[in-house]
This record gives sequence, structure tokens and C-alpha cells, in this order.
Amino acid sequence: MNQEQYSDKIITASQAAQLVKSGDRVYVGTASSFAYELLDALWDRKDELEDVAILCSMSVRPSRMFSADWDEHNPFHVETFFLGEQERLAHRKHGMPLEFTCFHLSQVDLWCEYVGKPDVCFFQVTMPDENGFVSCGPSGGCMYTYLAEKARTVVFECNAQAPYIMNGEKNKMPLSRADAIVLADYPCSPLAETEVDEISQKISDIVMEEVPDGATIQLGLGKISTAIGYGLLNKNDLGIFSELFSEPMMELMKNGNVTNRNKGFMDGLSVYAFSLGSNKMYSYMDRNPALYNGTFPFVNDPRNIAKNRNMMSINTAMSVNLFGEVAADSMGFRQQSAVGGQIDFVKGAQWSEGGKSIIALASSFEKNGEKKSKICLTFPPGTAVTTPRSEVQYIATEYGCINLKKLNMSDRVRAMISLAHPDFRDQLRDEAKEHHLI
Repeated sequence: MNQEQYSDKIITASQAAQLVKSGDRVYVGTASSFAYELLDALWDRKDELEDVAILCSMSVRPSRMFSADWDEHNPFHVETFFLGEQERLAHRKHGMPLEFTCFHLSQVDLWCEYVGKPDVCFFQVTMPDENGFVSCGPSGGCMYTYLAEKARTVVFECNAQAPYIMNGEKNKMPLSRADAIVLADYPCSPLAETEVDEISQKISDIVMEEVPDGATIQLGLGKISTAIGYGLLNKNDLGIFSELFSEPMMELMKNGNVTNRNKGFMDGLSVYAFSLGSNKMYSYMDRNPALYNGTFPFVNDPRNIAKNRNMMSINTAMSVNLFGEVAADSMGFRQQSAVGGQIDFVKGAQWSEGGKSIIALASSFEKNGEKKSKICLTFPPGTAVTTPRSEVQYIATEYGCINLKKLNMSDRVRAMISLAHPDFRDQLRDEAKEHHLI
């Protein structure tokens, strides 16, 4: 596409929003790749439209769409496969209707084809390169191409501050793919800095005993994942193969802890699907030849995960019961986030040569000034099991890290009690005896 053809496609965000019709399904973003100017322009049409689905996931930046109180005259509702902070806020605080679809991130292509089915795609991308291609930015490579296959209309929001990711099997698109182009210039979604507390640090210290030099790492978000990420600064020759690229991973690469030379699969590259972090991290990602942004079906495929040597999958949970079942995406009937890629990496890591799957959580939490146990006999009614007991390997709290795979059910129950906070162990032991579990 020559410069004249490119210029002919440039319109304003308001004009792009006019391309949406009543009844349309509009994709607006995932994680750090969100088309916020187009989302705001679409919100300005709230009095003109009816029944418009907003398709998105893992939004962390406030927007008018998600912060306004919903009423019967609001034409929008959210459909997502992974609730982020803003999707939860829109639904719980402001009453916006929300539909959630549960599936593994390795199957996101199926969601795009059979559930998402966008009519219009608002893609935040980079400015075009010298060959007339845009990069899908810090997270868009995880799924943009699958969405574009279904859409009637594709609009590129070319953001001057979006990092250009050089490597990836489907993380670039030609300008010719866009029906319209909107120019933007604002920071990608920055994630607030995570404070590491004493318990998270203790869990990190315990988990570090399970991680060898030369390991390939997958981490999530949150205090425990952040503490573990920075704990890896004491390890050498690490690799990265993770659905998430995060702030600690950047520091590990800059510090030389990550070399990616021992993975045995895609050596030399830090492989990820989506990213969330600071503006400093996004700047580090820009044109970094050591990064590879893959699609969810590629990065989260357990068969690809298993190709990495010493694959260490480290995830977190909201609660674990005495059987070792993991609740990480809902509690009771309230959806918190999503299954995401937890089982993808739990399975893939255990198939890896020398690999381990670790679920880490604090043993307790406080609610309304009262301490409660995260290790429980059973979950509240309605709680979905994220990872079943048959898939779980290591469970870690601040009181230890135990491989449940080697234990029969009664020993597994005893092990889970030992990982609980001491204030709750007697109660859990009594409950286990009452139900003849030990």
C-alpha cells in the first residue's frame, strides 16, 4: 500500500464509530492492546444504537464505557472469556450485563469462530513500518488474526506509543487489511505496581527451592507471582515460555538471568502471548529482537509447552480444598477472572522433561477484620473447580511446598492440612475425620 492509499483510509475516531450498526458485535481489545479512543467514540453513540455487544478481555484501564451506570437505555453489554478489573467493575458496580464463556486460552480460536463472531474489530496496533505492515502491539498478536477472519469491518487504531513487536507467527498485519485507520497517541494500559508483602516473599523463598538453574518459566500476575518473579534474580540461564510477559520477566532479561539457551524449543527467544506491565516495560518491548509474541493456541498448547526443558509453571489460586482441587477463577456463583491458561500450563509443564507445575497461594486472608482459611474442606456452593485434583502436582503456601501427585487421598488430605495456617489446622483435621477422609 502506498502513502496515498494509506492516507485515504485515515478517518477520525468518531467517524470510525459510525461504522458500527445496531445489533453488531464489536471487539475492542485484550490486556495491553485496547483501542480506547475508539471505545470512547463508540460510547458517544450510546443514544443512537441498540443491542451492541462489546467483546473484550482483561481490561485494566478505566474508560467511560465501563465506568458509567447502566440502565435500560444503554445499548451495550460485555461478552468476555477473561474478566479483568474493568469488566468486573462494569458488571458488579455499574450493572452492565455481562456474558462469560469458559474455555482454555489454547482454544481462543474456537471462541473467535463460534462465540465472539465479531462484526467489527477495533484493533489497537502500531504505526506502520517501512513495508506497510503494523505490529499488533504488546498483546494483539495473541488473537487478532482469528478475529479479523470473521469481521465485516476492521479498523486499525494506530497508536504512536504502542511497542512494535518484531517476532511472532501472526503478530503483524498489512495496512491493506484495514477498512479504516484512526491515528492515536497515548500510553498502552499501564498496570499499577504490585507491592510484595511478607507472606508472598516467604512463599517465593519456598518455591525457589523447586526451581533449578536452566529452568523455563511461566508466571501469572499478582503479589505472589511478582515475588516469585523477582526471586528468580538468584537463578541462572533461565528461559521464558509464558502466556504472560510481565515486569519481573523484563528485569530478569535485563539482568542477564534469562538467556533462553537451554529451553530446547525456540531457543534464544522469550515467548509470550499477552503482556501487562508498566510503560517502562512496553518501551523495553519495542523492537526487542529477543521477544516473540505468539497466539494463544500456539503458546498455550500443552504440546508446545512440553517441548521446553525444565518447564516451571507457577500459578496462583483463590482457594484449594483438602482433595487438592483448585479454585482460581470463581468463588461461589461470582466469576472473578477465568480458567485462562492454568490447565494448559499445568499439563504441559508436567509433560516437560524435568518440568513441574506449582500452584501457590497464601494460606489465609482477612475479610472484615476476620482471618479466614484459603485451605478448606469444600468450596462454597457454585464455585467452579479450575484445576481438578487429577491434574494438580505441587501446592505451595508459606508453610511449605508439597507434591500431591505422589500421595494417596488420605495422605493428600493430611498434606493439605499441613499447608494451612496453624489457626485452622485443628478445625480442618476435625472436619476431615468427620467425613472419614483421614
